Amino acid sequence: MKRTFSPQRLDVRAFAEDGERLSGEARLADLPRLAAEGRPDGADPRVEWSARGELRHPNHLHPEVWLHLAAATELTLTCQRCLEAVAVPLSVARAFRFVADEDTAAAQDEQAEEDVLAISRSFDLLELVEDELLMEVPVVPRHEVCPRPVRLSAADADFDEGEPRENPFAHLKLLRDGKK
Repeated sequence: MKRTFSPQRLDVRAFAEDGERLSGEARLADLPRLAAEGRPDGADPRVEWSARGELRHPNHLHPEVWLHLAAATELTLTCQRCLEAVAVPLSVARAFRFVADEDTAAAQDEQAEEDVLAISRSFDLLELVEDELLMEVPVVPRHEVCPRPVRLSAADADFDEGEPRENPFAHLKLLRDGKK
């Protein structure tokens, strides 16, 4: 009988042993930490994801359990140049090797090229999707070319459209010259 797998409670070893695949779509609102990074714009973007389990060296005494993950979405952020909304595509494609426990994962993750996680019978795949997409959010989001020219006080004569300010040293000059 074929086993069924749930992304919220994934038995990673069984998933890899069966060489199964899962894919789906989640609303951005269902990933609250990722949604909090974005700018509310009224849209309800989707997060598309897929996962594939793999058991490497299945005849070995300790076969390796792997999970291949891909995810993509578009997040609306604030451009740090013009302060307007900018749509930033996020995508990730990573492979994870699973080991027996957290201590082993922490020890091996330092030296391994791949990401190492502790195996679980109730692994939350969507939480991993959210974690990986969060790491893809740019620190300084910006347009390639801003939709409107950015006004800079040093370069734009009309930046401060109010009354021109009096030079603070002009009054000192008057005092020094004894005219006041």
